[in-house]
Amino acid sequence: MTAHELSFAERRDWLRLIRTTTVGPVAFDNLLKRYGNAGDALKALPRLAGRVSRKSKMVIPPIEDIEREMEACEQMGVRLLCSCEPDYPPYLKALTPPPPVISVLGKIELLHKPCVAIIGSRNASAIGLRFARQIAHELGEEGYTVVSGLARGIDAQAHTGALETGTVGVLGGGVDHVYPKQNAEIFAEMRERGALVSESPLGHRATARDFPRRNRIISGLSQGVVVIEAAERSGTLITARYALEQNREVMAAPGSPLDPRTKGCNRLIQQGAALIESTEDILHALANTRPPDFAEPQDSYDQPEINWDEVEADIDAARGVLLSLCSPTPTIRDEIIRQSNVPTPIASAALLELELAGEILVEGDGRISLNV
Repeated sequence: MTAHELSFAERRDWLRLIRTTTVGPVAFDNLLKRYGNAGDALKALPRLAGRVSRKSKMVIPPIEDIEREMEACEQMGVRLLCSCEPDYPPYLKALTPPPPVISVLGKIELLHKPCVAIIGSRNASAIGLRFARQIAHELGEEGYTVVSGLARGIDAQAHTGALETGTVGVLGGGVDHVYPKQNAEIFAEMRERGALVSESPLGHRATARDFPRRNRIISGLSQGVVVIEAAERSGTLITARYALEQNREVMAAPGSPLDPRTKGCNRLIQQGAALIESTEDILHALANTRPPDFAEPQDSYDQPEINWDEVEADIDAARGVLLSLCSPTPTIRDEIIRQSNVPTPIASAALLELELAGEILVEGDGRISLNV
């Protein structure tokens, strides 16, 4: 999709589509490819969800609600950036698919500088907190924007260390919602001197389901992710996993084998993450990375046009097969399609209908689970 500014009506349609309860980034991307624009996709939603169930869990927000959100953003100085627009962060746009709409409060230019994420434990040690603050400050002086999740511990220290040079906080809730309350002072400073980013609407209070989406943006904005003190089972390692899937550099600070807060970092190093002990180590690791391909994709062949009315029976049959292969555990989308032996266009259409009806949940990276 060629980068272009959206009109007011187009932006409203994009926002209304992504604010629909059962539409995630994958469904949004598929709908835009199928219908060409968000307005036509919105008209098709009730029929697509209704083909699965008359009691669909889908709720399309009224136009009035979306226009109120847009007006509230304008009054607060929040920019709504759609993934097709020139000001959308280039590294985030390279994701497949990118978050369709993000809210940005603060200095958008920070998102267009080279970014490095610094993440880690909420209950970090004193030495871990000091190290995070130090390398964030030094990376800022080297021209990098420091990205983190505005959580307690390592995140807060990373933001504090980079306040003077520029730092970006990615939130699970709306950009107007301070969480946790202990970071209210840092939050206020970042509104003025840095930037706050979220996929969620204004006023939204983060729930557990919002944090994987936040973590995907943290890594997606960044050339590399630095992990300082992470337990073996933690949200920090989810961000590291996203970074690997996005072909971003993963770096970790080693720690004592007797400290459970560093076991996740040590495991990442065993699995191939760059071991870092200084800012110089981070700069060296980033120097060896290759940026994503920011060029517009060029199809090597013309996709055959599909008459969707003529293949509805095939889609109906595919839905049952695909649903039987899903489980409460998130599974890679391509693996489900491969196991089904259903042609990819038909499988994608069937999964889209299942997602819109609320039968399955599809994460931003395409992992699919049953909605139980």
